[in-house]
Amino acid sequence: MKKNILLIMTGGTISMRKMGNLGVVPSSELAEFLKQFPQLEGVANVEVMDYLNIPSPYMSPEMMFSLAKLIDTKILAYDGVVVTHGTDTLEESAFLADLVLTTRKPVVFTAAMRSGGDLGLDGPRNIIGSVRVASHPESFDKGVLVVMNDEIHTARDVVKSDTGKVDAFTSPGLGPLGIVDPDIVVYHRNSLYRENVWTEALDTRVDLIKAVSGIDGKYIDCSIDHDARAIVIEAFGRGNLPKDLIPHIKKALSRDIVIVIASRTHTGRVLPEYGYEGGGKNLSDMGAILAGDLKGIKVRLKLMALFGKYNDPVLVKRFFSQSQNQV
Repeated sequence: MKKNILLIMTGGTISMRKMGNLGVVPSSELAEFLKQFPQLEGVANVEVMDYLNIPSPYMSPEMMFSLAKLIDTKILAYDGVVVTHGTDTLEESAFLADLVLTTRKPVVFTAAMRSGGDLGLDGPRNIIGSVRVASHPESFDKGVLVVMNDEIHTARDVVKSDTGKVDAFTSPGLGPLGIVDPDIVVYHRNSLYRENVWTEALDTRVDLIKAVSGIDGKYIDCSIDHDARAIVIEAFGRGNLPKDLIPHIKKALSRDIVIVIASRTHTGRVLPEYGYEGGGKNLSDMGAILAGDLKGIKVRLKLMALFGKYNDPVLVKRFFSQSQNQV
């Protein structure tokens, strides 16, 4: 029996076309096309919801949260949900949904690297693959998935690793969960680590700072002055920073601002290894939290959800620290 799948459209390149001198811009054509797309008929009973049609750089955390709440409500009447989304912020929307959704049914995000009208456009193939994955019994209770270029990734691990190639979405160091072959969906492995932050609100007062050589403390001071609840710092390597930042980090910690140290590298974990001033161990001993292998943009969203749920830096630090120790 064919599954009932809801396809929620939010815009992005997958819903765009090149319009002369205007360049690539949003178009309303895809929604109408998908409602009559014959290749979907043999896969599932698909209903199309034209929810948004915006470039994904316009997506805010509040909009991502509203989308997740919509999915949780709508999925009650379906066997699964597929979301089409712009690639620029897809990994953030998918990860936030993975954190806050309460459903165990399949939820799949997909997109396109090429707009409608381009040679070799990838959008329709990605949509069909995503509907097949959302209809597959082994996709149940796997969290939010991302399907691109015939590969299945977890929302937690996937990143956009290239600006234009169709294989831009990868899970560095881990690889995909599975593949979408022409005849069958194949899962090679399971993700052993998942978490949920079931909250009814976000607190978006979380900043992200990327460390570079010679960085000074003005960005941390700016966050303090603008009442940040938390600051995520993408540090060097294992989680190390220039010693010139230490007075500014201490100032933030003294004001109960949560400091979380991620790495700016593509793979690997931050560790309390280096004990020199500004090293990962030194920062941890000061009260900063080390983020494990979770990347900075996702740490930021996780903290927004945690502060939205608990509104208490002590509880947020406790939950975040305990969850990262499980990785």
